[in-house]
Amino acid sequence: MPGLDPGTAQRRDPRRLLFLWWFPWKMGIAGWGGRPGKTELLNQNRMDPPQVVPRKFLPYKNAPFCPQRLQKPGRSRQTPCVTQPWGTGGSQGGPSPASTRGRFCCWPIGPALPSWKEPLKAPAFPPGALRGKSRVPFPGRGCLTARCSIKPGSSGGRGHSAGTARAQRAMGNWLVNHWFSAAVLAAWLGINIFLFTYYFLFFDRDERYFYTRAILGSALAWARASAKCLNFNSMLILLPVCRNLLSFLRGTCSCCRRTLRKQLDHNLTFHKLVAYALALLTAVHTIAHLFNLERYNQSQQATDGSLPAVLSKMHLQGSEWLNPIHSNHTTVEYVAFTTIPGLTGVIITLALILMVTSSTEFIRRNYFELFWYTHHLFLVYFAGLVIHGIAGLVRGQTEQSMAEVHPYDCAEYLTQREQNCTHSCCKDPEFGSIPAESWKWVLAPIILYVFERLLRVWRAQQKVVVKKVVMHPARVLELQMQKKGFCMEVGQYIFVNCPAISALEWHPFTLTSAPEEDFFSIHIRAAGDWTERLINTFQLETPRVEVDGPFGTASEDVFQYEVAMLVGAGIGVTPFASILKSIWYKFQQGDQTLKTKKIYFYWLCRDTGAFAWFNDLLASLEQKMAESGKADFLTYRLFLTGWNTSIANNVALHFDTATDTVTGLRHKTIFGRPMWNTEFAAVAAAHPRSVVGVFLCGPQALAKSLQKSCHQHSSLDPRKVKFYFNKENF
Repeated sequence: MPGLDPGTAQRRDPRRLLFLWWFPWKMGIAGWGGRPGKTELLNQNRMDPPQVVPRKFLPYKNAPFCPQRLQKPGRSRQTPCVTQPWGTGGSQGGPSPASTRGRFCCWPIGPALPSWKEPLKAPAFPPGALRGKSRVPFPGRGCLTARCSIKPGSSGGRGHSAGTARAQRAMGNWLVNHWFSAAVLAAWLGINIFLFTYYFLFFDRDERYFYTRAILGSALAWARASAKCLNFNSMLILLPVCRNLLSFLRGTCSCCRRTLRKQLDHNLTFHKLVAYALALLTAVHTIAHLFNLERYNQSQQATDGSLPAVLSKMHLQGSEWLNPIHSNHTTVEYVAFTTIPGLTGVIITLALILMVTSSTEFIRRNYFELFWYTHHLFLVYFAGLVIHGIAGLVRGQTEQSMAEVHPYDCAEYLTQREQNCTHSCCKDPEFGSIPAESWKWVLAPIILYVFERLLRVWRAQQKVVVKKVVMHPARVLELQMQKKGFCMEVGQYIFVNCPAISALEWHPFTLTSAPEEDFFSIHIRAAGDWTERLINTFQLETPRVEVDGPFGTASEDVFQYEVAMLVGAGIGVTPFASILKSIWYKFQQGDQTLKTKKIYFYWLCRDTGAFAWFNDLLASLEQKMAESGKADFLTYRLFLTGWNTSIANNVALHFDTATDTVTGLRHKTIFGRPMWNTEFAAVAAAHPRSVVGVFLCGPQALAKSLQKSCHQHSSLDPRKVKFYFNKENF
């Protein structure tokens, strides 16, 4: 079929599928690639050597690797892709779908692979498969075009029921992984809703506030109900950042099971959630009180003899008044900025606005110092909160006055009574302030946090000795330090302060050393003003360093799982370096108590220089596991997500070497990003009855992909495989 383009054949002839089978075989390409999940064919007679294939000869534009990942935006369509024989990248040298998928294009992958000895046969189309000129279905595997009405895994009218089943399974898997988090969130929301509803109805119906409601209306209930919820959330806001308390609960509390430990990993997420609730409730409380002040002012200036006007003129010279505005010349602004509740309310609101706005992702990533300093306005916030309600501008009728002149019996006499009234309701009602209660809510958390900070200060004053300074490629600084009494676990992190740069700034860094080593180390990448200055300073001298910690993270639980998947992106590999080092020492010492039987390690980097950070560690692990007869204990894959044509061509020319040309390791570097569905499916197939822990230190976008894969591949059957997602949070 000379001159026939595959895309044209696909549109013109129903026999185009046979052409797609024949064309790559004729051109000497090992097979053709489709989207994830499609069958790829193998040349039945021979396995071609590695070669460079121009993109124009690829039979399908969405081949699994080359056109999507090797092809950079704006480059020529002639960018070559590299092909390799089956299994050259596998850990054992044999066919390994998980190890070859996504590495290079055009090689067989998937459970529908035909036998090497069978002749190539075109699949038979099911009845009604061809639905239009531009739709070519592939039985059981989906379609070759995006417009096909047949979806993967469905057949004809069964698509809706299959989709419903998948949705139900996804919901069930989500509950398996997040039921405790959902329960905590539901409890928190429930308490907030209960407090708001209860106190709203209380201040909207209680007899003591009958006269107050006569002036303020429903704004009283809105202000007081939101105030109670503000007190409750202010009590909670400090608890998630008490890191020593969380480390105690994680490591030493015997009742702290895996489910609770996973919830502790979401401490910062809960902290942010409570902060957003505080911002919302503050807005409601402030707006309600602005209405209250305006109505107080209107009632004081009213001369129509109405009940609000009469109440506003009572007890102006004493302390039993109801309206805090005693003069017609007093303005709302004057009350807001001269009274204790008004002034503290303004200060609290401004502090909260600064803290919330400076906590956005952009500010924290690019202007960490601004985030750090403004966040310490929480001291102003809590000081203002404690004294905010002391003056008691919002008042209600006293118990003694209610016994003498009950509002339901005497309210009408206030506007109609005569000069010489002798009725029992002729006496003016007396009013008292609502007692301040905010300090009762926040006293215990404040005391706990004070002890937390005192412990941090004490530990920070202990001497730290910098034993070794190593400068790695891509401006990564390694510090090896010693400190008396320092004990750590794998995956933990510390806070580091350098007084020569800033006396107040503390930055978190994951420990990269193992607990078995006589020192602790961190790797610092230049990612801001502070880290840049720190690296520059250490290149000139060795300044004094202060250390606080260590503190627990999700990675501590890695050895609690039978199977673990470790995913690091760039410098996010640091917690897993600690884990891999600890594994090396456990093999060195012949530790038989290790519960973990298999570890899958994935490292994604943008440039080749980053792999040099822990090349020696991976090489030592390869050798040690081979010597101990456990070469299959660790399977690692290195993914290069940024490259150029020269790197790809170099790999193609030296691909038959025993070691990788990029890293020098036995495992080959993979160009592009992992296909997580394929990776998870392979792990689930290899460990059908295991509990798999998935650990990530990387960006949020990657976290969403991994979390979705965990939900999709976890089984609701307790006897089958389950994936539990864990993410590092600082």
